[in-house]
Amino acid sequence: MEKLEHCPICNSIRNKEFLLCKDHTVSRETFAIVQCESCGFKFTNPRPEENELGKYYKSADYVSHSNTKKGFINATYQSVRKYTLLKKLQLISKFYKTGKILDIGCGTGEFLNTCKNAKWQTFGIEPDSDARKMAIKNYALDVREEAELNKFEDESFDIISMWHVLEHVPKLNERVEELKRLIKPNGVIIIAVPNCNSLDAKIYANNWAAYDVPRHLYHFTPKDIETLFKKVDLKVFRILPMVFDSFYVSMLSEKIKTGKTNIIRSTWNGLRSNISALKTGKTYSSQIYLIRK
Repeated sequence: MEKLEHCPICNSIRNKEFLLCKDHTVSRETFAIVQCESCGFKFTNPRPEENELGKYYKSADYVSHSNTKKGFINATYQSVRKYTLLKKLQLISKFYKTGKILDIGCGTGEFLNTCKNAKWQTFGIEPDSDARKMAIKNYALDVREEAELNKFEDESFDIISMWHVLEHVPKLNERVEELKRLIKPNGVIIIAVPNCNSLDAKIYANNWAAYDVPRHLYHFTPKDIETLFKKVDLKVFRILPMVFDSFYVSMLSEKIKTGKTNIIRSTWNGLRSNISALKTGKTYSSQIYLIRK
């Protein structure tokens, strides 16, 4: 295990235990989430060493790297994904009709394939070898290992996207620096992450599925994202909601909490979370951050 001595955002050495969460997906181990006493950032600490993280992803239930429709939650995920893929394409098309896109943590390549079919020049980074092979085999995509990220030239991309990926990256500040290096002067970085300030996070506490320890190393709020990117002179210029995530995460959280999906209760809690977020615009279960130089 690796223990971080400093807050990844403000570098403070002072933190306190926030929650103890169990890994319900793979190991059944319990991990601590701590909160920085200076800036409030929450992160998993201690955490598996970087070369040990891969084994915590080896589960058929880890649906972001799976195309299975077995079970209600997986079937719901796959159905919603078809819609959200088109919405993601519409989002990037607001900035460029076509261009050069890098999707970091591209999984099995569905989003990149959607972009490819829309005449984008596509590149992907995927650390998981099984997911990477599927993306290449199924869609003939250019998907590379994570170690190859630094081989791209400076200012190469119009769009760089990380859909629920930044929370998994061990070297957080180095990755943000790399994003700045790779994006073109007028390009847009798209970051989607869970929001631990959401109402569903408060409802489910240590049973909130989006804590997903130890795969999720960091647990962001909007303030955290803005501060993190401001350190390298990048600016969050818009925050968008991911309204389906509150329902999906609530279903997973109900299953963690009670052993059952409980469609009625999870739907109600997901709806409550979205209604609460309408008041601020910054407390949805997951949010998309649009960032530029």
